[in-house]
Amino acid sequence: MESEFVPVSRRVTIQDGVYQQLRHALMVGRFDPGQTLTIASLSDTFGTSHMPVREALRRLAAENALEIAPNGSARVPAISKARLDDLCRARIAIEGLAAELAAPNTSDADITALEELVKAHETSSHEESIYTMLVKNQEFHFTLYQGSGSEVLLQLAESLWLRFGPYMRMLTRHLEPTLRSHEGETYTRHHHDAIAALRQRDGAGVRQAISEDIKSTQTLLRPLCD
Repeated sequence: MESEFVPVSRRVTIQDGVYQQLRHALMVGRFDPGQTLTIASLSDTFGTSHMPVREALRRLAAENALEIAPNGSARVPAISKARLDDLCRARIAIEGLAAELAAPNTSDADITALEELVKAHETSSHEESIYTMLVKNQEFHFTLYQGSGSEVLLQLAESLWLRFGPYMRMLTRHLEPTLRSHEGETYTRHHHDAIAALRQRDGAGVRQAISEDIKSTQTLLRPLCD
Protein backbone atom coordinates (compact mmCIF):
# COMPACT_ATOMS: atom_id res chain seq x y z
CA MET A 1 0.00 0.00 0.00
CA GLU A 2 2.77 2.47 0.84
CA SER A 3 4.64 1.98 -2.46
CA GLU A 4 3.14 5.12 -4.03
CA PHE A 5 4.68 7.42 -1.44
CA VAL A 6 7.49 9.65 -2.72
CA PRO A 7 10.84 10.65 -1.21
CA VAL A 8 10.64 13.55 1.19
CA SER A 9 11.81 16.90 -0.20
CA ARG A 10 14.75 18.72 1.37
CA ARG A 11 12.56 21.82 1.43
CA VAL A 12 10.52 20.44 4.31
CA THR A 13 11.61 18.67 7.44
CA ILE A 14 11.69 14.91 7.13
CA GLN A 15 9.12 14.56 9.91
CA ASP A 16 6.74 17.02 8.25
CA GLY A 17 7.15 15.28 4.89
CA VAL A 18 6.31 11.88 6.35
CA TYR A 19 3.42 13.35 8.32
CA GLN A 20 1.88 15.16 5.35
CA GLN A 21 2.03 12.13 3.07
CA LEU A 22 0.59 9.78 5.67
CA ARG A 23 -2.09 12.32 6.57
CA HIS A 24 -3.22 12.64 2.97
CA ALA A 25 -3.18 8.88 2.48
CA LEU A 26 -5.39 8.41 5.53
CA MET A 27 -7.73 11.19 4.46
CA VAL A 28 -8.44 9.68 1.04
CA GLY A 29 -8.94 6.15 2.32
CA ARG A 30 -5.60 4.63 1.36
CA PHE A 31 -5.54 2.23 4.32
CA ASP A 32 -7.92 -0.51 5.42
CA PRO A 33 -9.80 -0.33 8.74
CA GLY A 34 -7.69 -2.03 11.41
CA GLN A 35 -4.55 -2.08 9.25
CA THR A 36 -1.28 -1.99 11.18
CA LEU A 37 1.43 0.49 10.16
CA THR A 38 4.83 -0.41 11.56
CA ILE A 39 7.61 2.08 12.11
CA ALA A 40 10.15 -0.21 10.46
CA SER A 41 8.18 -0.70 7.23
CA LEU A 42 7.31 2.98 6.94
CA SER A 43 10.93 3.96 7.58
CA ASP A 44 12.00 1.70 4.73
CA THR A 45 9.32 3.15 2.46
CA PHE A 46 10.28 6.76 3.13
CA GLY A 47 14.02 6.08 3.35
CA THR A 48 14.27 7.67 6.79
CA SER A 49 15.29 6.73 10.29
CA HIS A 50 12.64 5.56 12.76
CA MET A 51 12.39 8.88 14.63
CA PRO A 52 10.54 11.02 12.03
CA VAL A 53 8.12 8.18 11.35
CA ARG A 54 7.47 7.68 15.06
CA GLU A 55 6.80 11.39 15.56
CA ALA A 56 4.53 11.55 12.50
CA LEU A 57 2.49 8.62 13.81
CA ARG A 58 2.19 10.31 17.21
CA ARG A 59 0.90 13.49 15.58
CA LEU A 60 -1.69 11.53 13.63
CA ALA A 61 -2.72 9.67 16.77
CA ALA A 62 -3.25 13.04 18.48
CA GLU A 63 -5.68 13.86 15.65
CA ASN A 64 -7.54 10.58 16.30
CA ALA A 65 -6.54 9.29 12.87
CA LEU A 66 -4.48 6.41 14.29
CA GLU A 67 -4.19 4.35 17.45
CA ILE A 68 -0.70 3.70 18.87
CA ALA A 69 0.17 0.24 20.22
CA PRO A 70 2.56 -0.28 23.18
CA ASN A 71 5.31 -1.39 20.75
CA GLY A 72 5.06 1.91 18.87
CA SER A 73 3.31 0.61 15.77
CA ALA A 74 0.11 2.32 14.69
CA ARG A 75 -3.26 0.94 13.74
CA VAL A 76 -5.98 2.44 11.58
CA PRO A 77 -9.10 2.59 13.79
CA ALA A 78 -11.71 -0.11 13.36
CA ILE A 79 -15.10 0.84 11.99
CA SER A 80 -18.46 0.82 13.76
CA LYS A 81 -21.96 1.91 12.90
CA ALA A 82 -22.13 4.26 15.89
CA ARG A 83 -18.87 5.96 14.92
CA LEU A 84 -20.02 6.24 11.30
CA ASP A 85 -23.25 7.96 12.34
CA ASP A 86 -21.39 10.31 14.67
CA LEU A 87 -18.88 11.28 11.98
CA CYS A 88 -21.60 11.86 9.38
CA ARG A 89 -23.57 14.12 11.71
CA ALA A 90 -20.45 16.20 12.26
CA ARG A 91 -19.57 16.23 8.56
CA ILE A 92 -23.04 17.43 7.59
CA ALA A 93 -22.82 20.27 10.10
CA ILE A 94 -19.27 21.41 9.31
CA GLU A 95 -19.04 20.71 5.58
CA GLY A 96 -22.57 21.87 4.90
CA LEU A 97 -21.77 25.25 6.45
CA ALA A 98 -18.47 25.51 4.57
CA ALA A 99 -20.25 24.76 1.30
CA GLU A 100 -22.96 27.34 2.00
CA LEU A 101 -20.42 30.05 2.84
CA ALA A 102 -18.50 29.26 -0.36
CA ALA A 103 -21.44 29.96 -2.68
CA PRO A 104 -21.15 33.78 -2.92
CA ASN A 105 -17.34 33.60 -3.18
CA THR A 106 -17.07 31.02 -5.97
CA SER A 107 -16.03 32.44 -9.34
CA ASP A 108 -16.84 31.02 -12.76
CA ALA A 109 -13.23 29.80 -12.95
CA ASP A 110 -13.70 28.00 -9.63
CA ILE A 111 -16.85 26.33 -10.93
CA THR A 112 -15.02 25.22 -14.06
CA ALA A 113 -12.29 23.71 -11.87
CA LEU A 114 -14.93 21.85 -9.84
CA GLU A 115 -16.52 20.54 -13.04
CA GLU A 116 -13.15 19.22 -14.19
CA LEU A 117 -12.69 17.42 -10.88
CA VAL A 118 -16.10 15.77 -11.20
CA LYS A 119 -15.23 14.68 -14.73
CA ALA A 120 -11.90 13.25 -13.54
CA HIS A 121 -13.69 11.48 -10.68
CA GLU A 122 -16.13 9.84 -13.10
CA THR A 123 -13.42 8.86 -15.56
CA SER A 124 -11.21 7.32 -12.88
CA SER A 125 -14.09 5.26 -11.51
CA HIS A 126 -14.03 2.97 -14.54
CA GLU A 127 -10.83 3.73 -16.43
CA GLU A 128 -8.09 4.29 -13.87
CA SER A 129 -7.85 3.36 -10.20
CA ILE A 130 -10.15 3.48 -7.23
CA TYR A 131 -7.42 5.37 -5.39
CA THR A 132 -7.43 8.08 -8.07
CA MET A 133 -11.19 8.33 -7.73
CA LEU A 134 -10.88 8.84 -3.97
CA VAL A 135 -8.28 11.58 -4.48
CA LYS A 136 -10.49 13.43 -6.99
CA ASN A 137 -13.46 13.16 -4.63
CA GLN A 138 -11.42 14.69 -1.82
CA GLU A 139 -10.09 17.44 -4.10
CA PHE A 140 -13.62 18.34 -5.16
CA HIS A 141 -14.84 18.76 -1.61
CA PHE A 142 -11.91 20.79 -0.37
CA THR A 143 -11.73 22.96 -3.48
CA LEU A 144 -15.34 23.85 -2.75
CA TYR A 145 -14.76 24.43 0.96
CA GLN A 146 -11.77 26.71 0.28
CA GLY A 147 -14.31 29.23 -0.97
CA SER A 148 -15.79 29.52 2.50
CA GLY A 149 -12.86 31.67 3.59
CA SER A 150 -12.95 29.93 6.97
CA GLU A 151 -9.66 28.47 8.18
CA VAL A 152 -11.42 26.95 11.19
CA LEU A 153 -14.03 25.10 9.12
CA LEU A 154 -11.35 23.76 6.78
CA GLN A 155 -9.31 22.45 9.70
CA LEU A 156 -12.36 20.79 11.23
CA ALA A 157 -13.34 19.24 7.90
CA GLU A 158 -9.83 17.84 7.43
CA SER A 159 -9.94 16.33 10.91
CA LEU A 160 -13.24 14.63 10.12
CA TRP A 161 -11.96 13.29 6.79
CA LEU A 162 -8.93 11.82 8.56
CA ARG A 163 -11.27 9.78 10.72
CA PHE A 164 -13.60 8.97 7.83
CA GLY A 165 -10.90 7.59 5.53
CA PRO A 166 -11.25 3.93 6.62
CA TYR A 167 -14.96 4.05 5.80
CA MET A 168 -14.30 5.35 2.30
CA ARG A 169 -11.73 2.61 1.81
CA MET A 170 -14.27 -0.02 2.82
CA LEU A 171 -17.00 1.49 0.65
CA THR A 172 -14.96 1.67 -2.54
CA ARG A 173 -13.75 -1.91 -2.15
CA HIS A 174 -17.35 -3.06 -1.71
CA LEU A 175 -18.58 -1.05 -4.68
CA GLU A 176 -15.57 -1.49 -6.97
CA PRO A 177 -17.41 -3.57 -9.62
CA THR A 178 -20.07 -0.87 -9.93
CA LEU A 179 -17.60 1.99 -9.78
CA ARG A 180 -15.65 0.51 -12.68
CA SER A 181 -18.78 0.40 -14.80
CA HIS A 182 -20.57 3.34 -16.35
CA GLU A 183 -22.88 3.29 -13.35
CA GLY A 184 -20.07 4.96 -11.44
CA GLU A 185 -21.43 8.36 -12.45
CA THR A 186 -24.33 7.69 -10.06
CA TYR A 187 -22.02 8.51 -7.17
CA THR A 188 -21.28 12.05 -8.38
CA ARG A 189 -24.86 13.20 -8.84
CA HIS A 190 -24.78 15.33 -5.69
CA HIS A 191 -21.58 16.97 -6.89
CA HIS A 192 -23.42 17.98 -10.05
CA ASP A 193 -26.26 19.32 -7.89
CA ALA A 194 -23.77 21.37 -5.86
CA ILE A 195 -22.29 22.90 -9.02
CA ALA A 196 -25.75 23.77 -10.35
CA ALA A 197 -26.53 25.54 -7.07
CA LEU A 198 -23.18 27.35 -7.17
CA ARG A 199 -24.04 28.76 -10.59
CA GLN A 200 -27.14 30.30 -9.02
CA ARG A 201 -25.14 31.48 -5.98
CA ASP A 202 -27.65 29.45 -3.97
CA GLY A 203 -25.90 28.83 -0.65
CA ALA A 204 -28.74 26.78 0.81
CA GLY A 205 -28.83 24.66 -2.33
CA VAL A 206 -25.10 23.96 -2.18
CA ARG A 207 -25.39 23.04 1.48
CA GLN A 208 -28.26 20.68 0.70
CA ALA A 209 -26.33 18.98 -2.10
CA ILE A 210 -23.28 18.35 0.09
CA SER A 211 -25.48 17.15 2.96
CA GLU A 212 -27.23 14.70 0.63
CA ASP A 213 -23.85 13.54 -0.68
CA ILE A 214 -22.73 12.69 2.85
CA LYS A 215 -26.06 11.07 3.73
CA SER A 216 -26.01 8.88 0.62
CA THR A 217 -22.51 7.67 1.52
CA GLN A 218 -23.70 6.97 5.07
CA THR A 219 -26.63 4.94 3.74
CA LEU A 220 -24.30 2.81 1.62
CA LEU A 221 -21.89 2.28 4.49
CA ARG A 222 -24.25 1.39 7.34
CA PRO A 223 -24.94 -2.21 6.21
CA LEU A 224 -21.18 -2.79 5.87
CA CYS A 225 -20.56 -1.86 9.50
CA ASP A 226 -22.52 -4.81 10.97
